Amino acid sequence: QVQLVESGGGLVQAGGSLRVSCAASGRTFSSYLMGWFRQAPGKEREFVAARRWSGGTTYYADFVKGRFTISIDNAKNTVYLQMNRLKPEDTAVYYCTAKLGTFRRGSSWDYWGQGTQVTVSS
Repeated sequence: QVQLVESGGGLVQAGGSLRVSCAASGRTFSSYLMGWFRQAPGKEREFVAARRWSGGTTYYADFVKGRFTISIDNAKNTVYLQMNRLKPEDTAVYYCTAKLGTFRRGSSWDYWGQGTQVTVSS
């Protein structure tokens, strides 16, 4: 059973930084794409970032390019999203995701975590 467990969310002031984590378990993820989505109250869930577990190409939503970085620590089986220069509009529940196959915008993801709340105050 694949399990993705997010942690590290919290309250941060605008302009600050936060790193959320996703502990992945249940199988070997070397062939998987790993990603982050977020959902703000009253809004649709939106793509944030993704990369292959084994490294290589990264993908970012335009609104986070230059501010957020997705990374993976293989030894710890953990996916990270480093968020810098946070804005109030970044406030959302952040979800860790995983899928097999290639990255394609609009495609579905196989596994989801429960999410971690990130709140950015002005």
